[in-house]
Amino acid sequence: MSSTQAATKTVAVPTAPWPPGPRGLPGIGHLWSFRRDPLRFLQESARRYGDLVHFTIASQHVFLLNHPAYIQDVLVTHHRNFVKGRGLERAKDFLGEGLLTSEGELHRRQRRLVQPAFHRQRIAAYGAVMVEYAARTRARWQEGARIDIAQEMMRLTLAVVTKTLFDAEVEAEASAVGAAITTLMEGWPRLMSPFYPVWKRLPLPSTRRLAEAGARLDAIIHQIISERRRSGADRGDLLSMLLLAQDEEGGGGMTDKQVRDEAMTLFLAGHETTANALTWTWYLLSQHPQVDAQLYAELDRVLAGRLPTADDVPQLPYTRMVFAESMRLYPPAWVLGRRALEAYEIPPYTIPANALLLMSPYVVHRDPRYFSDPDRFDPQRWTPEAQAERPKFAYFPFGGGPRQCIGEAFAWMEGVLLLATIAQRWRLRLVPGHPVVPHPLVTLRPKYGMPMIGERRG
Repeated sequence: MSSTQAATKTVAVPTAPWPPGPRGLPGIGHLWSFRRDPLRFLQESARRYGDLVHFTIASQHVFLLNHPAYIQDVLVTHHRNFVKGRGLERAKDFLGEGLLTSEGELHRRQRRLVQPAFHRQRIAAYGAVMVEYAARTRARWQEGARIDIAQEMMRLTLAVVTKTLFDAEVEAEASAVGAAITTLMEGWPRLMSPFYPVWKRLPLPSTRRLAEAGARLDAIIHQIISERRRSGADRGDLLSMLLLAQDEEGGGGMTDKQVRDEAMTLFLAGHETTANALTWTWYLLSQHPQVDAQLYAELDRVLAGRLPTADDVPQLPYTRMVFAESMRLYPPAWVLGRRALEAYEIPPYTIPANALLLMSPYVVHRDPRYFSDPDRFDPQRWTPEAQAERPKFAYFPFGGGPRQCIGEAFAWMEGVLLLATIAQRWRLRLVPGHPVVPHPLVTLRPKYGMPMIGERRG
């Protein structure tokens, strides 16, 4: 299907057979191909079959949408006809009914209650904490030492999110928290599997590890909540808002379980994605010395050696462009899934009820129709003029519509400030010969970590 045919509607029209797509194996479809290398499978499917691709995973009909107009239609125009995909539905086992997993009126109500924590003025106030923790991190490093920047960014963003949103410190437990989160992330392919309902009932070592990791994180969240309840203090952070929240449209406040579910969701989602985005940014900078030099020139000119503040963010456009281009090539949320509640038309095709629709930022962000020489790292793609030439949903690292990431503005500020604070003092170089392989779990992690050598600047 050509890009000019990207228009959708939900009225009944004559329909063609399934859209084009790869032929799968009897009974399992493309289950193993997708699980073995999902990035390659999706990218090759889009290149070969076009804007709308059909395949199956076991008995599940799956449709891959590769045109911005289709994606906008599902995420924005007809969003009420879709709910989250199977993986996030099953993630309720660990996350509960938080913003990431809840649906319908519950999601709308919870979002209203959480939204004040992410208002512009409040996010600006978080900037000082972001810079303080980044300055601590850069002060801990030593010249010439080997640094696993993936672990360092996880540790840093975990400290930032727990301090800004929960006014708590978890740096002492960062290693244990990181190990538990990694266990949950590595269990994600199992949540996506059609066999998960059977697996989770079996006394397998992997099932036990998942349960123990979830319990570990649960204990930390419950401790933070119980300590705040005992103190009764309103510290003006997200946790205080959750505990004191009253819905202006009725329905009262949150139950203890709702507070836990929202806290767990934001605890996990609030640092994992930004940590990965920063990790890939450091890698890309290490491979592109001209971009590296231009970034340092902006930081030296604007900051003149002092630490950045939230007020400096608008004065660091190139730093933001670097971060944006990194998320184009390595979007932390590499795929979005939606399940159709009712049959849905993308003429001349009908997508049946209960079908799974996939939209991959990783695939669309590398489409040469919207990004020339798409595998090249080029921050100049993010000048206002260049952005104006592209369709809105040619780039969607934070999703879109009513389910767009509530912390998007938080993430942009954090990315720019952490990048600026660390790059002021350090140039990072990839350890020679280290394999760099994207690992698509819940987020897009580097499969073998990202060991780098630090070179001090100034």
